[in-house]
Amino acid sequence: MARIGITGHRHIPGIALPEIRHRLEVELKDRADVALSSLAAGADQLFADRALAVGIPLTAVVPAQDYVDHLDDSHAVTEYRRLLGLCRSVVQMPYDVCSPEAYEAAGRWIVEHCDRLLAVWDGEPARGRGGTAEIVAYAHQLDVPVQVLWLDGALRA
Repeated sequence: MARIGITGHRHIPGIALPEIRHRLEVELKDRADVALSSLAAGADQLFADRALAVGIPLTAVVPAQDYVDHLDDSHAVTEYRRLLGLCRSVVQMPYDVCSPEAYEAAGRWIVEHCDRLLAVWDGEPARGRGGTAEIVAYAHQLDVPVQVLWLDGALRA
């Protein structure tokens, strides 16, 4: 069974969205049996949506009990709830409240349970504990293959 996980930025420049959406679908189609995502705004939700669109079962990895309260905006909350309702399974991390440790634990869980990691990443250092760069580095430590998806020249805000 091929399991593909995601890590990536919450804020993806609009100019990069069509390319990243397309590349996610290409990477998923006929290459995965399960998709793993924390369903955060941005890359995680985009990945989850594309996985479901090509018929791949989705597993949500929820960092903390109050996770929904820490999503970016009402659209992200609505999309999170929609995607969560479509998941085949949900992994709840053992944290009551969101924290950098909870985000890091969820990212590490995804890496430890996937055969390949997709990273919607601009190549820059993480902006906090458990950020995209740290999760990519952790995947490299465990020899989990990583495919970076980004549009050349796109700058994150």
